[in-house]
Amino acid sequence: MAYEAKNFESLLGAEGFSDQLLQNHFTLYKGYVTNTNKVSDLLSALVKEGKAGTPEYAELKRRFGWEFNGLRLHELYFGNMKKGGEAIQKGSKLAGLIGEQFGSYENWEADFRGTSAMRGVGWVVLCYDRIGNRLFNVWVNEHDAGHLTGAVPLLVLDVFEHAFMLDYGLKRADYIAAFFKAIDWSTVTSRFEG
Repeated sequence: MAYEAKNFESLLGAEGFSDQLLQNHFTLYKGYVTNTNKVSDLLSALVKEGKAGTPEYAELKRRFGWEFNGLRLHELYFGNMKKGGEAIQKGSKLAGLIGEQFGSYENWEADFRGTSAMRGVGWVVLCYDRIGNRLFNVWVNEHDAGHLTGAVPLLVLDVFEHAFMLDYGLKRADYIAAFFKAIDWSTVTSRFEG
């Protein structure tokens, strides 16, 4: 069963994100969807041909994680934003856990922004370890290194250059500020409660 690209055009017109930047980013995301399907089909064909132990198969297996994670991380990123944003509900369980584990929402935000400003390309993810009842702001390098096994991604920020350079050049901090104005905390909270 093939993956289909989701429509995130409701973000067009969001403050701090030009429509051109968003359209370019949507096109990039659609490429991950296409490539996830292509690699999956190629892997299935190699298995049917008895070539599961070949170097070609091994490289495609590695590539699949890159393409799939690119697909899913973009869906989470676009999905946790909306025009105008929505503030976190102060009395929610998520807000309480953030305050408990980081000392305050402001401390959490400082940590998330600090992680987002690190040199390099990748993703910043607020994730929740349900087993340990812990929140972490983590750096996911590229798409495939840095994920915490079993942790649920709650808030995802793309910090690859394609996510901001058209609008902000090298001013990543300005992009991060625009992102914070677009966070849809109701979506983030539903991921936490789900």
